Amino acid sequence: MTPTHSPFYDYILVGAGISGPFIAHELCRAGARCLMVEAGKQYTRKTYPRNDLDGTAQLYWSGGLELGTDARLVFLRPKVVGGGSIVNQALVDRFDEDAFDSWRRDSGVDDFNEKAMVPWYEKAEAEIAIQTIPSEYRNRNADIFEQGFQRLGYQLAPLRRAQKDCNYEAGNCCIECLNGCRIGSKQSTPETVLKKALELGLELRAETEALKIDSSANAISVTCQTPDGGVTTYRARNLVLASGAIGNSRLLLNSGLGKRLPAVGHNFFCHPQYMNFGVYDQPVMSHLGAFQAFKSDDAGFRKNGFKLENVYAGPAAIALLLSGFGRRHHRTMERLSHFACIEVCTRDTQPGRIRVNRKGKTIIVKRQNKEDLIRYHKGLTVIDEIFNATGAKEVIHGTMGIGLHLMGGCGMGTDPNRSVVDPDFCLHGFKNIFCADSSIFPNAPGINPSLTIMALSKKAAAQLLKDANR
Repeated sequence: MTPTHSPFYDYILVGAGISGPFIAHELCRAGARCLMVEAGKQYTRKTYPRNDLDGTAQLYWSGGLELGTDARLVFLRPKVVGGGSIVNQALVDRFDEDAFDSWRRDSGVDDFNEKAMVPWYEKAEAEIAIQTIPSEYRNRNADIFEQGFQRLGYQLAPLRRAQKDCNYEAGNCCIECLNGCRIGSKQSTPETVLKKALELGLELRAETEALKIDSSANAISVTCQTPDGGVTTYRARNLVLASGAIGNSRLLLNSGLGKRLPAVGHNFFCHPQYMNFGVYDQPVMSHLGAFQAFKSDDAGFRKNGFKLENVYAGPAAIALLLSGFGRRHHRTMERLSHFACIEVCTRDTQPGRIRVNRKGKTIIVKRQNKEDLIRYHKGLTVIDEIFNATGAKEVIHGTMGIGLHLMGGCGMGTDPNRSVVDPDFCLHGFKNIFCADSSIFPNAPGINPSLTIMALSKKAAAQLLKDANR
């Protein structure tokens, strides 16, 4: 099929998750002509999936079952306009100096420090509403988490969430927002900066997957598969990669840029997470109301490389996490209303790699080393203590690890042999290809990355406009 061609743009942005819309908003506000392509579908408040089975099937790559080569972790990679801001828990934390220290060590980039990032965090936070869950709306799942921490002397803190006007008094449940928020309370990019960018003239092509890029000193060509299965080539002066750790790595490798950028796909990290359930005599009803309100804030946990949060999920997701078959599994699921849930999330230390096969399909090589497993088991020990201290009659550990917060593959650094993106957010050896999403993370910070992606994207947009004016 002969490719069709489109107008010439100032910037093409690949990916409409968190980073791309934040950058596009700044570029469009400065008058740039921008095109954004996104492989996922564009939903509205009225068309988001209404249950977790449909949500997982429709809002993630491979239906939410993207496995590594050893099949020990399942990676959840959003495929939807709004990306992770649609399906996440809307948690927004700033990184601490420990995270930035490790980034400076591995990248050689001096700007990775708390003081330098403050203005960019502030600019990002100005674009969204941030709240904590009021105590009167926390459900029993959150209460159990809080009581356990208090009885055992551990430190916890309320979760900062990008949300507003959730109207809990009307009986709204946060668990619905895991498939897209139907009342627009979650501060996803379609409700915030993407909406503003579209009003300023951004052109968005949903269900349009970037397959290959060709670059020259003066122009970038992006070949895309369109919703009807056709092929279209878009052209621009500049390209912004914003399709995440796996998406960016795959696109660069399939474009034959692996030799020019030898670190592409290397140093892939995530935050492996495991859900664990305490079973109580009385119903907990963890799926109702504002179920995720707290996180651990204990210096000992941070030192030992794990954190805890009270979480929950839909019945289809929980069914996949529980062991057993047939009648045994059925009996466990019958007690679902009596489950409380605590998640252990580890700070990843074992770098993985994103590769492509001869057909251009993604291969995820990611394993957990001895240290990663030690961190996991330390977290499990604390979870068992919490459930036992709050009267749980049984503790069930989820058997499947979930790879969330996919990071790296195009790490930022000063050495072009060990990194992909330079300190000015430009790919080494290129003057017109940029990146600021989670793929540039040098390692796993052990903290929810959403707010830092927003802040880095604000910083990158300022750099792009500075370069353009120059």
